[in-house]
Amino acid sequence: MTASASHTPRRIIATALLLAALGGCASAHPADRNDTPPVKSKADAQTWAQQITEHMARTAGIETDPTTIDALFTPCTGRNGETAADDRYILMYSVKSSVPRAQHPEVVRKVRDMLVGEGLTVKGYREAVDGKTDALVDAFHPNSRYSATAETSGSGDRMYLGITTPCLLPPSEGPSPTS
Repeated sequence: MTASASHTPRRIIATALLLAALGGCASAHPADRNDTPPVKSKADAQTWAQQITEHMARTAGIETDPTTIDALFTPCTGRNGETAADDRYILMYSVKSSVPRAQHPEVVRKVRDMLVGEGLTVKGYREAVDGKTDALVDAFHPNSRYSATAETSGSGDRMYLGITTPCLLPPSEGPSPTS
């Protein structure tokens, strides 16, 4: 009983941090592909993605390698390949961690349970392929429309943690003072 009581404040703080970080993504999400996407600067989006992957790592009891951070911003593309002139973008953010391969299934179970507990829907899950450890959890947040992934990366002990945002719109710069 004492062990769960001591973990409760950490869980409440972690959930509050996640919900606060999600606020920018969750507010005014488009109900239709033609609606205006949520507004978030690229710097804020990257900070948010980093916070979520760090939360995933802490939950799983692993450490990420900051030298492996990859933040790829790509334009939002419509069904027919069109792009808008307002610089809307998607962020694909990832970081890796070295984890003994035998622990990969345990890591994805912990991350899966955390993501489900925070409202995400699991879209893909596995612990092995052809009898070999090859772990994956891929989840989607139905309101904020971001995805979170934890998976075995390559043939060694690497684990990949990733976030893909929905289409986001950078804040407008407004009129320049000289115009």
